[in-house]
Amino acid sequence: MRITRLIAGTVTAGLLGLAPIAVAAPSSATENLTATVTATPSTNAVKYGDDLSVSVTVTGSDGRSVSYGNSTLYALEAGAAAWVPVATGTYASSSFYDVKPAANTQYKVVYNGYAATSTSQNNYAAAESAPFTIGVARNVTIGKAKARLTIKGKVKPDYKKSKVKIQIKKGKKYKKFKTVKTDKKSKFQVRLPAAKRGKRLYFKITVPGNSKFLAYSEVWYTYSYKAPLARTVAERA
Repeated sequence: MRITRLIAGTVTAGLLGLAPIAVAAPSSATENLTATVTATPSTNAVKYGDDLSVSVTVTGSDGRSVSYGNSTLYALEAGAAAWVPVATGTYASSSFYDVKPAANTQYKVVYNGYAATSTSQNNYAAAESAPFTIGVARNVTIGKAKARLTIKGKVKPDYKKSKVKIQIKKGKKYKKFKTVKTDKKSKFQVRLPAAKRGKRLYFKITVPGNSKFLAYSEVWYTYSYKAPLARTVAERA
């Protein structure tokens, strides 16, 4: 009993001698930061009429992801003199969807910066990503024509009175066979030679590229068979 009372009394005396210590609230102050913008396209090439997406990440100079402010996607189409805005996201790292270039186009993402509205926020300077290029191939539809061993094609966008190259495979390489031109409706057709019985002849049909569009190619072949009469046909490889 004496030991118990002695310990209790000692603890009570110690507690009475303690003074309360004030706990300081965490401080918060606005900083002026720079930003880095990273823009990543879902693909580097599309067919005319198709679309792509661009994912965006904005990082502050403190190493943290930035959510304040917004970013704008800009485009510079081949042959154009100035960048033009395409779309603006709702926040800094907004991704962009359904981006549909009409020709070879450079893109970049510009973060518009942010001015803090309270001491718990930071100021961010405007910044932009490195430009990247999306190549666009013409939309070419090639199929069989009614005439034997003849293929026909349609090119979009407008490609009237323009060249379509036909190459024939010799060994491991394709050599020049002939060149045809599209009509006023951007259509073309070409008759291919028949292969020897049991053999195949391969042909590459190419719509050449230029500063605005990537080249487009398809490979077709002809072959002969007996079923029960000798027949020759053209097929896409």
